[in-house]
Amino acid sequence: MAKAKKYETVKELIFWSYANLAMAHTAVERNQEKYGTFNYVIRAKLFKGLKEETMNMRTIFDDEKIKLQTGQICNYCGSSEKLALDHIFAQKMGGKDAAENLIFACRSCNSSKGKKDLMEWMNIRGEFLPLMIIRRYLKLVFKYCSENDLLEKLVEEVKEMDLPFKIEFIPTNYPNPSKLKLNIENE
Repeated sequence: MAKAKKYETVKELIFWSYANLAMAHTAVERNQEKYGTFNYVIRAKLFKGLKEETMNMRTIFDDEKIKLQTGQICNYCGSSEKLALDHIFAQKMGGKDAAENLIFACRSCNSSKGKKDLMEWMNIRGEFLPLMIIRRYLKLVFKYCSENDLLEKLVEEVKEMDLPFKIEFIPTNYPNPSKLKLNIENE
């Protein structure tokens, strides 16, 4: 029997992904090999709280502090060589040239990603990016959708739109915590 989908609207999809991210984050912090009841409770409570607006996603300001603490390393591979600023949402796809949309990336990762959606690029590489990068990405997606009145649209409606991200690549499932890392520096 297939599991029921937890989302229909863009807002629900983003909240489901963010709740799964929180579940993964707690498991990684606790050095768990697999998800347990505690992690699923975190996900359920956060998803419900976000939908009912009794809880909020953390601000991008929190991510900016982490970005400064991480220092000048590639946020994708950890290299400290030949760094450049990378736009999480590519400018060629409508991403803003603003601090919240910028992270450090080595030239190799930056050129490999190019104008691709960050999650699409992650999928092509066959690896899951650090959770803090995905968290930042989800917040940018939420902000963009909020500013452009897309949150209440059906996911299927948005798939065909020309956006700075690809809605179909927003992660709804996260690998076992043993395969994840919070930041690139955790390697």
